[in-house]
Amino acid sequence: MDRRKFLSGAAVAGAASATLAAPAVAQSTTDMVIVSTWPRDFPGLGLPAQRLAARIAELTEGRLNVQYFAAGERVGAFDSFDEVASGNAQAYIGADYYWKGRHPGWAAFTAIPFGFTYTEMDAWIKYGGGQELWDELAGEFGLKNFACGNTGVQMGGWFNKEINSADDLKGLKMRIPGQGGDVMAKLGASPVSLPGGQIYENLVSGAIDATEWVGPYNDFFMKFYEAAKYYYFPGMHEPGAQLAMGLNAEFWGSLSKTDQAIIEAACNEENARTMAETNANNGEYLQRLMNDHGVELREFNDDVYDSFGEAAQEVLEEAGDHSPLSKKIYDSVVAKREELARWGQLSDISYSIKRNRVLGIE
Repeated sequence: MDRRKFLSGAAVAGAASATLAAPAVAQSTTDMVIVSTWPRDFPGLGLPAQRLAARIAELTEGRLNVQYFAAGERVGAFDSFDEVASGNAQAYIGADYYWKGRHPGWAAFTAIPFGFTYTEMDAWIKYGGGQELWDELAGEFGLKNFACGNTGVQMGGWFNKEINSADDLKGLKMRIPGQGGDVMAKLGASPVSLPGGQIYENLVSGAIDATEWVGPYNDFFMKFYEAAKYYYFPGMHEPGAQLAMGLNAEFWGSLSKTDQAIIEAACNEENARTMAETNANNGEYLQRLMNDHGVELREFNDDVYDSFGEAAQEVLEEAGDHSPLSKKIYDSVVAKREELARWGQLSDISYSIKRNRVLGIE
């Protein structure tokens, strides 16, 4: 897929929305405008968002007249929050850490440095009190939020030079949002927050020196390898990046219990589906990046990772100090993280290490 083709999808579509077809049966309908932080036809993020919007229309049999607008078609990517909170649109699909400037608690519901993996995030939200805390935070802004996708452990990012020590990060201009950007700032880098559709041009032009995005499947189509050849792992900043649907609370409350259940079920379905799609594709596209485009894979050494860890501890402490609600959110994350990490050490991690040893996988 040509990167420029899918990035120009919004222009090809014209600013018009994609109104999703409803059955011809006469019935009362409710308009549901969904805006997104992702460009149209964006592999790995935009396509799942479009899929979720279509699924809601399908499952409600047209009772919800869903109109989906990709980033830039109705409002800019980072304007999605206000568009929905104000009631101008009924829902957004995006990453809630984009809103951490409004309240640091939002970051915890996408990813925090050294935070939850996908399975741990799912456990915390559904059975560890996370959804209740999310509801409390979102309620302060007139929203109701659900998990609707995850991209798992992300890569550390694309760099135009090798990173052998924390000193190599000083002065580096890197596109990295959320609290991962705060960690980089403490280590002397200059974090930049850019929507996905603007990263490539900034990297090629030299406006930024490095960028994180997601992983091999998503990154392949972005063609970052044209400007940065060092591809680092693992990412400390987004170990299980949770995507979200945020609904206007008044709109949510106006829906029938049936349609509320349908929206929640569709979000749960897409949450699992996006992660499965990402896992199914990452291995293949990593090989293509290395074999076809000469990308050099690098692992952050322990000294660099220890520096990340020290800075992350400061960032999380500062976030927790923001307010009583923020403290409650981060105390919950820290407590559940330790509990889940101890179990994971005995289960998934222990098994994977031994399996790979037996199979000779390095």
